[in-house]
Amino acid sequence: MKRLLPLFLASTVFAGTPAPTPPPAPPPGAPPYPPIKYGNLTIDVQEKMRFEGRENNFDFDSSVNGPQDATWLLQRFRLGLGYDVNPWLKFYIQGQDVRELGGSRPNDIGVAGAEGDDVFDILKAYVQIGNIKKGLSATIGRQFLSYGDQRLVGPLEWLNPARTFDAVKLRYAAPTFSVDAFVSSPVTFTNNMWNQSDFLDNDEARNAVFSGIYLSTQWVPVNTTTDFYIFHKSDDGTADFGPVLGDTSFITLGTLWKGDPKKLGGFDYEAEMAWQTGDVSGRDLDAFAGHWALGYNWLKSSWKPRLAVQYNYATGDGDPNDGSIQTFQNLYPTNHLFYGYMDTTGWINMHNPQLNLSFSPTPKLKVMLDYHLYWMANTADAWYRVNGTTRVRPLNAAAVSADKFRGQEIDLTAIYKLNPHVAIQTGYSYYIAGNYLDDTGAEDDAHFGYVQVQIDF
Repeated sequence: MKRLLPLFLASTVFAGTPAPTPPPAPPPGAPPYPPIKYGNLTIDVQEKMRFEGRENNFDFDSSVNGPQDATWLLQRFRLGLGYDVNPWLKFYIQGQDVRELGGSRPNDIGVAGAEGDDVFDILKAYVQIGNIKKGLSATIGRQFLSYGDQRLVGPLEWLNPARTFDAVKLRYAAPTFSVDAFVSSPVTFTNNMWNQSDFLDNDEARNAVFSGIYLSTQWVPVNTTTDFYIFHKSDDGTADFGPVLGDTSFITLGTLWKGDPKKLGGFDYEAEMAWQTGDVSGRDLDAFAGHWALGYNWLKSSWKPRLAVQYNYATGDGDPNDGSIQTFQNLYPTNHLFYGYMDTTGWINMHNPQLNLSFSPTPKLKVMLDYHLYWMANTADAWYRVNGTTRVRPLNAAAVSADKFRGQEIDLTAIYKLNPHVAIQTGYSYYIAGNYLDDTGAEDDAHFGYVQVQIDF
């Protein structure tokens, strides 16, 4: 904690520097450019390469040179083909090839944190009936699911393989609201085999089904969006949160509100809250998570700076042996966007205050500086990494009696849009270990740096 105050003051000083926010990003999975068209046929191509290096990100221990303490190159190639039969009927298929080159992590996706290899496979394959921007439509087949800010449901595009679902999705779009209803099953990425969802894989023991209703509205005049949702997740039980005592079946009820700075004199705000109830592997679930943020945008400045503070919270379990669970279930999020780019933290058993600064010195360049603090919500539960299941440290007597302060992270990120087809992103993250790490084992600081190039046509 001795280093906490100086860094907080330093971040505050940096926050006074003039700076701007960038134009809003396109919807997840949507190309940031018009696809190539030949009559009714569309073609899109993406090549993404990211060279990254990590040190102590997983074990916070400089005395051990683990497989995650290395550098490697991540490569992703996508080719998509779409055909518009008529204005209300469209077919689309997209293949993807991902590779992890160099380093010492396994080539299997998800093993020891690896993003791994998956030789050319099907990422999306669906038929779209109707106009998704107007009236009733249906999207049937393999597709991305993305809702709200992606804190609970997103395609996880930062991860080289991303995330996709086999799903049926109905949508109704009106001038001031839209509502989606879907039922889906997550797809598992496996190299040298066709990727399958739990629904299509007869050998899969998990049998996960994820469904929901999501209402997005413009009913509050000062908001850019006011959303309400209910999600349901079920499976045959997993050992992610202890021995399997039964099936999983629970609902998540939530809402998301986002203020419009153009209507609030430069101010903006965000609030998302979610409550869960049901069963997790045979344990009674009662959990809550919240996100609250307040920002100010200098709209008349040529750099368009934005300065914001936010606080994120999610419950943890108080007793792993009482037959109930208060660990918030993070579902299928894109956590990389929210709780530190080093990916140490999911929206689960945590307190996370932040200070955020962004600015654009030129129309093509965006710079972001984020300062994070982390505490455990409950030391009787584990510290879960960005995937919501992997533990940073074993849950034992030392962890239960440890100090709650996990540490601090500083993220510096720059994104440069060279032209409509080429974007370059680079970043550096520094994690300062806290008392929780000291009380439970090694407490060395961690580093993460990367350079990424993405080409889209």
